[in-house]
Amino acid sequence: MKSLYPAIEPFQSFFLQTNSQHSVYVEQSGNPNGIPVIFLHGGPCSGTKPGHRQFFNPEKYHIILMDQRGCGQSLPFGEVEHNTTQDLIDDMEQTRKQLGIKQWILFSGSWGSTLALLYAQQHAANVQGMIIRGVFLARQKDLDWFAKDGAGRIFPEKWEQLINSIPESGRANWVKGLYDAVFGADEITQRRATHAWMAWGGQVALMQAYQEDDKPVHVSDKMVKQVQMEIHYALNKYFITENEVLQRCEAIQDIPTIIIHGRNDLVCPIEAGYSLHKTLPKAEYIVLPNSGHIASGDEMIDALLDATDRIVE
Repeated sequence: MKSLYPAIEPFQSFFLQTNSQHSVYVEQSGNPNGIPVIFLHGGPCSGTKPGHRQFFNPEKYHIILMDQRGCGQSLPFGEVEHNTTQDLIDDMEQTRKQLGIKQWILFSGSWGSTLALLYAQQHAANVQGMIIRGVFLARQKDLDWFAKDGAGRIFPEKWEQLINSIPESGRANWVKGLYDAVFGADEITQRRATHAWMAWGGQVALMQAYQEDDKPVHVSDKMVKQVQMEIHYALNKYFITENEVLQRCEAIQDIPTIIIHGRNDLVCPIEAGYSLHKTLPKAEYIVLPNSGHIASGDEMIDALLDATDRIVE
């Protein structure tokens, strides 16, 4: 059973300047002469963490972490203007060029997997390989599962709390209703909806491990901005056409790819991973019987470390 590599510090970090108000945080660690790999975080608006460097052998990998627009250490935090999927893809490509990288490996999970697949479809010649965890295809049925008529049947109590956090007039189309609530001028409604959405996401992602604090939760401005960005992407259907990710996979058939999906993933049900594998039949498809959505736990970490070690070869 493999475990994470020791913690390391970046040898360089900078802010990528864009043609907008956004400055994108990028850092490099590991071996500057190693195989380049970029870590694509989930969310949208999750951000990278120091522990994400530990999925890679620092002697063999040139590790690049990038906080997507408005996420993590990127500035301004939570900004949704000029923040679309194509903007994120363009930031990745600008980062690659600025670092002088010819090809890199894409390591991704959840929303990051959507971004990896879309980037590869536009820039296949620049992708040496992909590790895709917890596949999210950003189809309407994927959003419906998480936020309409799917996971709510498994956690009905928490789902009811989310719906009740939205003013009654907005519950018929609850994504729009939640958008109006978190972007609205009523601070009480805004923070109540923010807390309910974050509690819902925590429950579905962590399942039995989720524990809500009995004490009143202070909903910070940063929490509001994070939820605003998530709903901004959801309301805009992630700025892609329906089923675009699968329909454009012909362009990436020959990129070495490893797909890893937990059988118990309730955020991104395994049907998405299976559908991607059918569209990319040359990819290696690994189902983890005891894992869920989060990139933690012995089984999941072992599979991810094994993938990063093997893809080097």
